[in-house]
Amino acid sequence: MHTRRTHRRTRTGRTRTGATLLAATLLATACSAGGASTSAGSAAAEAAGSTEAAKATLAALPQATPSALAPYYEQKLSWRDCGVPGFQCATMKAPLDYAKPTGGDVRLAVARKKATGPGKRLGSLLVNPGGPGGSAIGYLQQYAGIGYPEEVRAQYDMVAVDPRGVARSEPIECLDGREMDAYTRTDVTPDDEGEASELVDAYQKFAEGCGADAPKLLRHVSTVEAARDMDVLRAVLGDEKLTYVGASYGTFLGATYAGLFPDRAGRLVLDGAMDPSLPARRLNMEQTAGFETAFQSFAKDCVRQPDCPLGDQGTTPDQVGKNLKAFFEDLDAKPIPTGDADGRKLTESLATTGVIAAMYDEGAWQQLRESLTSAVKENDGAGLLVLSDSYYEREADGGYSNLMFANAAVNCLDLPAAFSSPDEVREALPDFEKASPVFGEGLAWSSLNCAYWPVKPTGEPHRIEAAGATPIVVVGTTRDPATPYRWAEALADQLSSGRLLTYEGDGHTAYGRGSTCIDSAINTYLLRGIAPEDGRRCS
Repeated sequence: MHTRRTHRRTRTGRTRTGATLLAATLLATACSAGGASTSAGSAAAEAAGSTEAAKATLAALPQATPSALAPYYEQKLSWRDCGVPGFQCATMKAPLDYAKPTGGDVRLAVARKKATGPGKRLGSLLVNPGGPGGSAIGYLQQYAGIGYPEEVRAQYDMVAVDPRGVARSEPIECLDGREMDAYTRTDVTPDDEGEASELVDAYQKFAEGCGADAPKLLRHVSTVEAARDMDVLRAVLGDEKLTYVGASYGTFLGATYAGLFPDRAGRLVLDGAMDPSLPARRLNMEQTAGFETAFQSFAKDCVRQPDCPLGDQGTTPDQVGKNLKAFFEDLDAKPIPTGDADGRKLTESLATTGVIAAMYDEGAWQQLRESLTSAVKENDGAGLLVLSDSYYEREADGGYSNLMFANAAVNCLDLPAAFSSPDEVREALPDFEKASPVFGEGLAWSSLNCAYWPVKPTGEPHRIEAAGATPIVVVGTTRDPATPYRWAEALADQLSSGRLLTYEGDGHTAYGRGSTCIDSAINTYLLRGIAPEDGRRCS
């Protein structure tokens, strides 16, 4: 999930694939068709259906590269102009199926901006903004390649690869623009069996569209395979070890790389960390609580402002939440106009998406207040629709990026589904609504989407230890809505060389968000290899 921002960073940490928020089927894969395996697999499988964290551990791959993969590791990239000043692009080949490397290729888009100097070149710095499904190349060209600290860009070639199935790398497509418009409006707080059936139908149509578009690739877009692709890229770029900054889901991708290739893991920064040991239902539940934490911070700030449409200085955060929930219920009964050229009205699901989008960055809170004021007091849903569209990456012409399609494809392959039926969702509703009275119901129903996926999951919950890796910096924000702080604590604890760096504040992720303490610690690590002391806290 993410919110609309200027490119201090691009959209990150998205876990959304339902018609409103897919709390966090966000990830976790242990052994995919890529050939990595886990120990105690049965224990992890049991954990996938419970609230207990997995005991299985991601096993490292053999250090020697199999001869069948040599053509991939030894390929030469042909760099060309990207059409964006200062950047070069290339296409890299990777095996569609690492278990059968002679069975066909997948073509991956790569981009770089060469080190600007002066000073010693330190190699390549690979970046990933999260998702899953976020375009790493878009992130590189619009933010990292021009907005990372000058001293970092001076000594590193800034590099990105769009993961398989994402953006420029054989993108998965599931629905056209009109179909996506209908999908995003689908009611994810069904009031009766009929509305529940409509939601199930929407999930089935979405899944069928993905399956029809990419029946082979859909089986091979796991996080394990994407991590293996990154090792091919590392070798092709001529780096002995991988240097990497990953945000949100990108932390799971980076940690997976470290687990598979601990001897090749160099300076890794995992910002807004995931906990790979949790099953989908618990991930979704904990992220639901994370959004409630963020909303409570927004509510406290909102009532201090003169333009808060949900209360005044005497209104408690809980009452602010009730007022917002009542507004959502009004929209459920009667959507409001937006002035949209395509005639879309603001529904409950679109409004909820717009609000949650603004939870990613406290810099969006003013925009959210203004949008809510227009909707609540003036019957004008245009502002919330803008926020929702930014979240979904809907373009002005009515088209959508493939982010949502890739997001579902990776999530549903990486973990067994959180729920297998509407009845299971109904049983879990009290727990989700306790985690978040405002968002819990919609997030629970949104977690049903993978139940109808056309491809069986290849991953399972697991721990990542990466024994033997050099220090890995794990960054957590205390009031992060999308990746709760506890996840950063858990990942840093799992990693044998994890160093936890804490940002005490709001918003999703911490690097480049204005904390000199955080930025200095990460820059020192990237440039000098000196990791911050484990447990360091910044504000």
